[in-house]
Amino acid sequence: MTRLAALGERLESPLLVTNLTNVFYLCGFDSSNAALLVRPGGETTLYTDFRYAEAARAVPGVDVEMTKRALTLDVGEKLKGTVQFEADVLPYLEWERLSAGKAKLVPTRGIVDGVRAIKDDEEVATLRKAARIADRGLEALTAETWVGRSELELAWRLHELLHAHGAQELAFPSIVASGQNGALPHAHPTDAIVEKGSLVTVDWGVRVDGYCSDCTRTFSTGGSLPDELRRAYDVCLDAQQKAVAGIRAGITGVEADAIARDPITAAGFGGNFGHGLGHGVGLAVHEAPRLSTESTDTLEAGHCVTIEPGIYLPDVGGVRIEDMAIVRDDGVDVLTSFRKDLIEVR
Repeated sequence: MTRLAALGERLESPLLVTNLTNVFYLCGFDSSNAALLVRPGGETTLYTDFRYAEAARAVPGVDVEMTKRALTLDVGEKLKGTVQFEADVLPYLEWERLSAGKAKLVPTRGIVDGVRAIKDDEEVATLRKAARIADRGLEALTAETWVGRSELELAWRLHELLHAHGAQELAFPSIVASGQNGALPHAHPTDAIVEKGSLVTVDWGVRVDGYCSDCTRTFSTGGSLPDELRRAYDVCLDAQQKAVAGIRAGITGVEADAIARDPITAAGFGGNFGHGLGHGVGLAVHEAPRLSTESTDTLEAGHCVTIEPGIYLPDVGGVRIEDMAIVRDDGVDVLTSFRKDLIEVR
């Protein structure tokens, strides 16, 4: 069954898809100005402007209609009856343009995301390839000297090595956070020099054939680590391994989060783990489902998720350990393979 047909089976009325990533996912059309009108049953119209005419006509399984450059204004005049739209991604200005037409617009959320969240075998193979390339790139960096170099220099060197090992682009700007900067979950690399006797957190990922990888490891630079930081690493690793062992299809995102959060809290670090356990990964580095205390999702076989507890100690440093995995009925298939014991870099 095609993705358009799978989506069509879920619809009671036509859905206008304006999220360009969703357009690409559903029909393979990559454009900066496009929309799909998917009807119950899967019959689909692809709207785009003259610049993409030839590429649009090559897309199988869709009817193509050319529009003006102001696509939503033009499409709004063409729509009739009840039409659903992606309320979570459509800017207000674009909604105004659509609503100027005659159709009755009904806001929806997550319809395409629900289809997109279940990865097929081809998607899993691509995600696995991206994870393997990322692992090899970082492994090459660990063979080099870190102490005495800046976070920015190491981040740029990692960028070079990832491309050398087959990455088409980065999935997101790499995080290299040393010393006290490791206490910032979303730290940006700085001019800070990596010093001996500290931890360095690296969060990195690549994009291959449109699909992302996402992984985090924390390294030691040798010397004598503060006892609290060393204990934080051990607690975080134990919690991450428990989550990897315990996550499976059928549990909720809240339950998955608790598998890692409970031991971290029991060890006295509950207040230092302020983000969710994980998120979906695919064509976007953050997509459905969510694994957190606020999640409304239930995990299904085929979901690709991150498992990334962290412990962040202000003015001291931090630890995060993250794998990317495919949810199965009986557990998870971990795609990232970089070792998780505390490796010393020099």
